[in-house]
Amino acid sequence: MSEAFFVTGTDTGAGKTLVTAALLHAAGQRGQRSLGLKPLASGSERFSDGKLYNEDALTLQQAASIKLPYDAVNAISLEPAIAPHLAAQESGLRLTAHDLAAHCRGQMGHGHDLLLVEGAGGWRVPLNESETLADVARMLGLPVILVVGMRLGCVNHAVLSAEAITRDGLRLAAWVGSQIDPEMSRVEQNFRTLEARLGAPCLGFIAHRPGIGFADAAQSLDPDRLPGA
Repeated sequence: MSEAFFVTGTDTGAGKTLVTAALLHAAGQRGQRSLGLKPLASGSERFSDGKLYNEDALTLQQAASIKLPYDAVNAISLEPAIAPHLAAQESGLRLTAHDLAAHCRGQMGHGHDLLLVEGAGGWRVPLNESETLADVARMLGLPVILVVGMRLGCVNHAVLSAEAITRDGLRLAAWVGSQIDPEMSRVEQNFRTLEARLGAPCLGFIAHRPGIGFADAAQSLDPDRLPGA
């Protein structure tokens, strides 16, 4: 097995990092070489060494069985907790899909069994005046795992995201339900609606639980449903 996927979400805060880290951890527990990348991240914190670190990228670094240096996991870390293209503008940077994809390709020679590249926000998050993070996934040619943030309106967001992924010439390989609203009504019925409409395997459902870690979340997922697993 040597599989790679791009992980996106229906929106910011959908649970991408929790799902990505859980899948990396599950692979490692099965003796597989797992590698997680988050090439672009905003909302980072400056540590005592003067460098910016992003909590999500640190989580992927911890969850993966292949331990890469931080800069290999996260190429561009931006401090403001705002849309990446705006954070980049404020930092005097210009983001390009080519540079982000090139960084990811440069990390693909580590003999992984499972590689997961986590995006930022949803599918159409802008990078610059003409490109989005979807262009990074397209350049890499990776099938996509969609994390559906389970809250009111999630069916519409999920179906539109799935349609956009397909329209961009990529395959929706799988999806995960991640309950981000603890008060969401009719969770099970909405989940069944998504199963009927998304047309891809569901890897599982992660119920809302404050402070849940990726090792616990992994118990709610079935990596065997990943194509090629």
